[in-house]
Amino acid sequence: MSNCWTPYFSVVIPTYRRPRHLSNLLFSLTRLRYRPSMFEVIVVDDGGDTPLEPIISEFRGQMNVTLLRQENNGPAMARNYGASQAKGEYLAFADDDCLPDPNWLQALANGFRESPCCLCGGKTVNALIENPYSAASQLLVDYLYEHYNPTQKIGAFFLANNFAVARERFQEMGGFDPTLRFGEDRDFCYRWGTRGYSFVFAHHAVVYHAHSLTLSSFLRLHFLYGEGNSQFLQRCAAKGTMSIRLSPPSWYIELMLSGIKKEKGLRGLLLTSLLMTAQGAYATGLFWEAVKNRRLWMRSCNLDFHND
Repeated sequence: MSNCWTPYFSVVIPTYRRPRHLSNLLFSLTRLRYRPSMFEVIVVDDGGDTPLEPIISEFRGQMNVTLLRQENNGPAMARNYGASQAKGEYLAFADDDCLPDPNWLQALANGFRESPCCLCGGKTVNALIENPYSAASQLLVDYLYEHYNPTQKIGAFFLANNFAVARERFQEMGGFDPTLRFGEDRDFCYRWGTRGYSFVFAHHAVVYHAHSLTLSSFLRLHFLYGEGNSQFLQRCAAKGTMSIRLSPPSWYIELMLSGIKKEKGLRGLLLTSLLMTAQGAYATGLFWEAVKNRRLWMRSCNLDFHND
């Protein structure tokens, strides 16, 4: 494939109640070192209460940007809706609180030059260095990528805030599972890997993640990750496609220690304590979803019994 090959991308952005973040993201896309004629931007408003047309109109003269709207059904359905309207050969997904590096699309294109039908994932960097909750969440992501690289292990995954895929193959896969509000990226990557499709890690496809967290939102985020992963694992177990296994204790110990390995002093101790807290919130969400689903299953069995 020629070194001057330039694929046409559709950049799909789900957004919900974060107009300022969306504006910052769109501004960063105008700074891409990629021909404006070779990408479009599709913003999907997931039922927010702030009109986004005034924000979108500011950028229409600088790039091809389309605004779609749906009722609040979660990011998976929003991404699927955007993908259904896309014209690009490739779909590139990012979140509204991300700031792509100017070389982002070119780095993804380079990945597809090597493997045109791959799922190409990039690198996420925390943009809010001073926020310990955001820093701890990013440390967890980095640790997962280091130990569960999807290019080497089925079941590992790229985050949906920075990956790209051929549009036709995405549609063939049925897109993201719209019933999952969290964990849809893991589900998609798992289905992708079990079909024998390839992954490529594009190290230079960088997005800066500006997700500002407080203690309460940090706990809620990791609780929801646990819920989403519980849903995913239960579906896999029901289909017989994946057995549920815990990582060895050493894996969790290394995760906790990554905070003090990353930074020294009180800051490192804080990050380590937050990683421990995140795992606690995650485990609670995982357990709560399992209990909730068991209750629903038992209730449905009782209904079936009475209907007989």
